[in-house]
Parts: sequence; C-alpha cells; structure tokens
Amino acid sequence: MEKTPSRIQKKNQATILAAGLEVFSQYGFRGSTLDQIAETAGLSKPNILYYFASKDAIYVALLSRLLADWMKPVYEINPAGDPVAEILTYAKQKLEMSRLYPAESRLFANEIIQGAPRIMDVLSGELHDTMQSLAKVIEGWIAKGDIRPVHPHHLFFSIWSMTQHYADFDKQVRAVLGDEDPFVGAEAHIEDMIRRLLTPD
Repeated sequence: MEKTPSRIQKKNQATILAAGLEVFSQYGFRGSTLDQIAETAGLSKPNILYYFASKDAIYVALLSRLLADWMKPVYEINPAGDPVAEILTYAKQKLEMSRLYPAESRLFANEIIQGAPRIMDVLSGELHDTMQSLAKVIEGWIAKGDIRPVHPHHLFFSIWSMTQHYADFDKQVRAVLGDEDPFVGAEAHIEDMIRRLLTPD
C-alpha cells in the first residue's frame, strides 16, 4: 500500500514543480537542466531526484497537471444551457487562466512546438474524444437554431488562439498596449466577437 506523502514531502514536491515550471517555461525542455531546477527550488540535486526520477518526470508531471486544469472548463460546458452564454463562460475561463497562469501556457506552447512528444497520447485520445463529443453539442445547437452555423472545432481553435495569445505573447501585447491592462480590453473584445459570431439573426 502506497504511503500518503507527509506535509514536508508535499511542500517539497510543490516547490520542485514550481521551480520546474519557471525553468521550463523560460528555457524549454531541451535547454533546461536538473541543476537549474535544483538551484531555483533551493534544494539539492539528490533531493530533487528523491521526488522525481528525472527532468522528464518533472516535465510530464507539470504537463499532466496543466492538461487536467485546462480540461475542467470544457467538461463544465452544459449542453442544456444557453449556448452563447456557455461558450462565453468557457472563453472567459480560458482568458482568466492565461492571466493567472502564463508560465503554464508557455510550457504547453513549447511542448506543442516540439511536436508534443510527451502528450500526444492525451491529445489524440482524451482531448480528441472530448472535442468530438463537444462538436456534437455545438451541431445540436446549430440544428435547433440556437446559434449561427459554425465549424465546431474551428470555433474552439479560435477561442484558444484568442485567449492563449495573451499569455504566450505577453511581451508583444504589452509592448503595443503600454500601460493598458490587456485583459480588461481582451475580455470585452472576445465577448463581442463571440456574440457577433454565434447569435442568430
């Protein structure tokens, strides 16, 4: 029977994951080392290896946690709810995640750019199946005339692009906007775009 981690063990694991996120999101998987993670965490390299067998194990743990968090808003979309409101709620949740967790977003983007070698099974499995089910919900709303005709998958690709851009390209966004809070304007703009796209005539 596996023992429940102690409070100190949980604290150290959280510290290592936070350090891994900082290092990986800045240097990518290939450019990061266990020594960098250990230094950032303030722990020795042997201590790091006590909790995680390798750099790869830390990276995979971070990606797994990120994917689980990102899938939650998808599962919360209610097929019986108001379609436009449901999609808007989802988009706002995604934007909020970009605001609160930009390093996680950049970590994910780096993994995808590299060909998604460590999460392709999740992308082609759970994500694919979930989005296929969600596409049927969208198509049902379209068939009932609740929203205008759209391609379900491209609708969500657009939402991901619009929301994750503010995390992945934060420096570019802030360079253009200056002192303006990008997320205030982004939320209003995204809501307007989605309403125009989906609301029936």
